[in-house]
Amino acid sequence: MGSCLSGDGSNGGAGAGLLPYGGTASSSGSRKRLRRAASSSSSSSSSPAPSPYPKTDSKFEMWLHRVPGRMCLNGCSATASLFTKQGRKGINQDAMIVWENFGSKADTIFCGVFDGHGPFGHLVAKKVRDILPLKLSTQWELIRSSKNGLTGASAGALGSLNNGKIASALALAHGDQETELFSTLNDSFLKAFMVMDKELKFHPHIDCYCSGTTAVTLVKQGRDLVIGNIGDSRAVLGTRDDNNSFNAVQLTVDLKPSVPREAERIRLCKGRVFALKNEPEVARVWLPNSDSPGLAMARAFGDFCLKDFGLISVPDVSYYRLSEKDEFVILATDGIWDVLSNEEVVNIVASAPRSTAARALVESAVRAWRFKFPSSKIDDCAVVCLFLNAGSDNTSISTANQKMVPDLANISGNNDASSLVGLDHLGSTARKLPKGFSSKME
Repeated sequence: MGSCLSGDGSNGGAGAGLLPYGGTASSSGSRKRLRRAASSSSSSSSSPAPSPYPKTDSKFEMWLHRVPGRMCLNGCSATASLFTKQGRKGINQDAMIVWENFGSKADTIFCGVFDGHGPFGHLVAKKVRDILPLKLSTQWELIRSSKNGLTGASAGALGSLNNGKIASALALAHGDQETELFSTLNDSFLKAFMVMDKELKFHPHIDCYCSGTTAVTLVKQGRDLVIGNIGDSRAVLGTRDDNNSFNAVQLTVDLKPSVPREAERIRLCKGRVFALKNEPEVARVWLPNSDSPGLAMARAFGDFCLKDFGLISVPDVSYYRLSEKDEFVILATDGIWDVLSNEEVVNIVASAPRSTAARALVESAVRAWRFKFPSSKIDDCAVVCLFLNAGSDNTSISTANQKMVPDLANISGNNDASSLVGLDHLGSTARKLPKGFSSKME
């Protein structure tokens, strides 16, 4: 059930290096990178490690926390409930976000959950949570304002992606439910995920060689729902049938190595897919000549040790037209889905008060972990419950206090401009970029 293997063969948690099992890596380059990851973890116990973020990032995070409508901590609003809880594997590597009035649109919401893995998975998940929505907002605005639907730069970048994966996502647009929103957001998701992964690859403060994160994200505008997904986190819809009973509809595919099309791509790229004898139900991705790192997903941000061998960060993009019978969407990491069925999850959320629905689901999952796997370490859990039929008062708790977003103009230094791309599309209170930053796309 772990995303990757630790040195002792148990499920990987925070600080657990992605080390080979049953032997030593045969690749000298792999050995050096794996040793470096392991030494970073071991040295932290003897002396305090420096902060992985520069001071400017800390100020940027403080600014993000005060953006109206943006929530990433345990809590609720009139339309959403969020809750995360640390498991028994170390630091909580799960992250989550709800952003109301996304892109300065009153009827638009962005939601996402992110499940980190590897020694620095918690940093990767947090970084993607903070930056991916900005990337998506930027691409959405650029593509929508472009006369031909794509700028030249965006079209060129998309062309460099795996053509088969783009085709599989774009094929969804040819159905009866085709909308202009989906066509635009489909391209926006593809480009935003690509740019996000590129930024992680060259990030100066986060080592993503053997660390990464899943991402299941959605944009809801009116009754339209567009979902971008990589990894094994999941989105499930709670809807009513003709008898007014709740049913569960899974909106995403768990993109694991056990999925035939994913395994085929990995093997074509010389990666290996197999399960260990002590967990035959969990297929993992391995390097061609080394029994490492054993990643339990076929798509992820980061994990650059596997990016040449079939692991990709291209999202599976899907569209859903909501009806009046649809009540809520649940985004959750695999700490929930490993122990509860889709139907159980929907029934738990349906029977809980909206304000505490996410917490009720996490607590139910923790109890299920203790009952079903008493000898296993409970996994981290993160849940976002997005309610689709809110009352007349749709103002979220975080937007009720209409404080101006603090100005970042005094921040200077060697900053990463791409981290702030998209702020000028998020509302009048977020238009002024700090000194030293540029809104120019990479």
